[in-house]
Amino acid sequence: MDNPREVPRAVLLLDGGLASELERAGHDLNDPLWSARILIDDPGAITSVHRAFLEAGADCITTATYQATFEGMAARGIAAPDAERILGGAVDLAIRARDRFGVGGTRPLPLVAASVGPYGAFLADGSEYRGDYGIGPVALTDFHRRRWQLLAGTAAEVMLCETLPALEEARVLAALARESVPKPVWFSFTCRDDARISDGTPITEVAAWAEECREAAAVGVNCTAPNLLPTLIAKLASVTSKPILAYPNGGGYWDAVAKRWDRAERSADWGRECRNWVAAGAAAVGGCCRVGPDVISTMRVEIDRSG
Repeated sequence: MDNPREVPRAVLLLDGGLASELERAGHDLNDPLWSARILIDDPGAITSVHRAFLEAGADCITTATYQATFEGMAARGIAAPDAERILGGAVDLAIRARDRFGVGGTRPLPLVAASVGPYGAFLADGSEYRGDYGIGPVALTDFHRRRWQLLAGTAAEVMLCETLPALEEARVLAALARESVPKPVWFSFTCRDDARISDGTPITEVAAWAEECREAAAVGVNCTAPNLLPTLIAKLASVTSKPILAYPNGGGYWDAVAKRWDRAERSADWGRECRNWVAAGAAAVGGCCRVGPDVISTMRVEIDRSG
């Protein structure tokens, strides 16, 4: 893509759930650092997952930085210089995987998006699905600033603020984007139903904010049940002209106490669902937790078939 500041007119295919693929490969992620722990223990495993999603046809892969924070690593005894190296190394892993993969035919070189998880991911208590942090914008800014500045200075083409439960947190991240090296920023939210994000803010209010926010290159929904997406996408599209992201989880919801999803991955016709999201107005589709390369491959076929 010549200009990654915007999602292209053709539908962009995102990757799927990196952490759940690591679990399927036998890695134990029952840890406050979640997938970021594998950055320390076995970075080659993350490269393998990136490669699998690229081979499935993804136009964009996401770095393993969602739950990698200075605060989380400090709690594990990791000093700040080492945390910087780990965060930067996560982007390097994705860049190298993408560059080694290359492209074929008319497909452009896939993008690398630097994942910026919410404060709730650091808490590891499921609050990224509630938004009840109990802290204000000043504390949120202090939490996000250092990681943001580091990731914004890497070779990743996009900053992906994902699984956000609250509009207030998106505003904080947009303010940080104004301070950093210019780079497109995509904002994606978790939702409690087909009308509201996790903290109860109407999705139409989120769309109105994105429409007026210069830093928001795209806005959307992720790690939300697939059946909710058509209505959510349509509500977003009714208010904003910004490109819309749609990458749900495999169904069910996260049990933060047991550290597992509440039920087995649901059976779905992902090709049909992908068509529905695009028809509703999505410009970029993909998956989140428990959505693997097989599903992304199905979406690739559907997108190519639809032209």
